[in-house]
Amino acid sequence: MARIPPSFPRSSEASALESIGLHFASIADAAQEVAIFAYLDPEWRVLGVRCVSSGAVDALTVSLRDVVADVIAFDAVAVAMAHNHPSGDPTPSRADYALTRRIARTLEAIGVRLVEHVVLARERRDSFRARGLL
Repeated sequence: MARIPPSFPRSSEASALESIGLHFASIADAAQEVAIFAYLDPEWRVLGVRCVSSGAVDALTVSLRDVVADVIAFDAVAVAMAHNHPSGDPTPSRADYALTRRIARTLEAIGVRLVEHVVLARERRDSFRARGLL
């Protein structure tokens, strides 16, 4: 898995992720699975945000092509993402792990890092970063 580039100052990571989390909070209670991507500059400021929904309650389709196109359009150096689990359980599924690996590998190939993937479920959350997977 990709590691955080050392050029990102450690002291600003927590505050940057907290700020990004405000963009993510809006999807926690959605009735269907929704993903949100935040495209970041070198200081982890948000350059742009995109929401993706496939209309299903228990599945989500994410186009890697669209994620890469957004990275290029925003000239982003990092991406943070989140998606919700309408079931109320934020535990990542096997599909969540597979999606995270696919996105991280795809972004790494173009010199961009996936710095966070949060799974939201009502009042609870789980973080791939906190699990040491990003």
